[in-house]
Amino acid sequence: MTRRAPTAGNYYDKYGTANPIARRLMRGFLDAFDALVEDVPVADALEIGCGEGELSIRLAKRGFRVRGCDISADIIEEARRRARAAGVEAAFWPQSIESIDAKAEAAPLVVCCEVLEHVDDPARAIDVLAELARPHLLASVPREPIWRALNMARGKYLGALGNTPGHVNHWGRAAFLQLVARRFEIVRVRSPLPWTMVLCKRR
Repeated sequence: MTRRAPTAGNYYDKYGTANPIARRLMRGFLDAFDALVEDVPVADALEIGCGEGELSIRLAKRGFRVRGCDISADIIEEARRRARAAGVEAAFWPQSIESIDAKAEAAPLVVCCEVLEHVDDPARAIDVLAELARPHLLASVPREPIWRALNMARGKYLGALGNTPGHVNHWGRAAFLQLVARRFEIVRVRSPLPWTMVLCKRR
């Protein structure tokens, strides 16, 4: 079987969007993220799939010592630029979740938001995250079928029934929690529309 090439997740800058509805949704996402982070002691943090670095920068401003990786070298350069502009220190490098050295890169807090819907083998990705998290993981995925319904409502990806390009896995809230619970103890769950976000501890 031919392995699908990794797909970069960002088709537009969701953090910098001018669309008022999208901005409101992102405020809900970030509020949920901040609420879950409050339960984690400030220490080292690793973000898998850091994109433009917005969550890593957010963590750095709270006092975390932050590293982040993403499969796109171009987006890593943007993350570095934004960190410099924000006046925070964060180390970014290009790498996929499938190839990361879990023993070398483990951290007290691992963040993996908007990544698992893109990977070929999400169960294996959860295993990697369990090796990285010492002990906390904060993860999120789009909540289906709401995600696709909202895409179709705004006239996007109609030919794919609202599926965002690159999304190869789809979970409702219960199914995602079941996946994570294979290796983690669920601590708190938030459901900002249209995502499921979870804070958990490695078993």
